Amino acid sequence: MREGGRSKQGTMSPCAACKLLRRRCAQDCVFAPYFPADEPQKFASVHKVFGASNVNKMLQELPVHQRSDAVSSMVYEANARVRDPVYGCVGAISSLQHQVDVLQTQLALAQAEVVHMRSLSQLSSSSSPPPTTTTVSDMQLSNSSPDHHHHHHSSFNKIMSPSSSSRVSAKSFFAMDVGESLWSC
Repeated sequence: MREGGRSKQGTMSPCAACKLLRRRCAQDCVFAPYFPADEPQKFASVHKVFGASNVNKMLQELPVHQRSDAVSSMVYEANARVRDPVYGCVGAISSLQHQVDVLQTQLALAQAEVVHMRSLSQLSSSSSPPPTTTTVSDMQLSNSSPDHHHHHHSSFNKIMSPSSSSRVSAKSFFAMDVGESLWSC
């Protein structure tokens, strides 16, 4: 039975670092507060990437109130480096940055399409639409019911709802070729 990291006899149970390094865990062990015995993989990956002596030096050079954040950063970097030995966390950051770039491009294309649709709406408001053209106001959302409301429907309606003097032609959007899809990026 352990209480506060101690066994019944009053001796310290070794932290994950001392257990891995096969040494006695001193009462003032710098690793003990950050690498508990029940999380051996945490220290194993940090030790594999940085080395125990480097981690010890880094922790001793930092003020106590910054050590927990430093350990969290080292664990994150070590786990990323184990998963991707070449790029480590920089690879994950680059991947996320690429996703942001793609999404920003898609957003810009969607915004451009909204502007384009509004300009078509203004052009079509000066002349009446052909009889076979379906307008946005004529379309019904398939899943809408009187008690089934979502905020994104109202956002869509604000952007796309035709005013009393203008009607948006749905044909211009739905007649697009599959290769012209905005979401194929």
